[in-house]
Amino acid sequence: MPQESRLDLLQGTLDVMVLQTLAAIGPLHGYGIARRIEQVSGDQILLNQGTIYAALVRLQHRGWITAQWGTSDNNRKAKFYSITRKGRKQLAADVAYWERLAEVMGRMLNGEKA
Repeated sequence: MPQESRLDLLQGTLDVMVLQTLAAIGPLHGYGIARRIEQVSGDQILLNQGTIYAALVRLQHRGWITAQWGTSDNNRKAKFYSITRKGRKQLAADVAYWERLAEVMGRMLNGEKA
């Protein structure tokens, strides 16, 4: 049986994953965020450094996360990201949207009638 390919991210999904990771775990550096997303996805999503850091810059620019320099577990200087109040509000809106979309897609894929 052939192995399934990894999942491609839909537009906007990485932002939600990053916000959810920070809301659940607390401050984390970019590498840690990427590894956590990969872990939770069961390695169905693999993120390269360019992808995760572009998302972090975008989220920081929108005011949804903040960054502060600190020291990582392996004693290296790293930026640690935290979700802001504005980010938590955005995450709540995004979660509600994705739950609605998943419900509709479930109905469509199961051939349910209105």
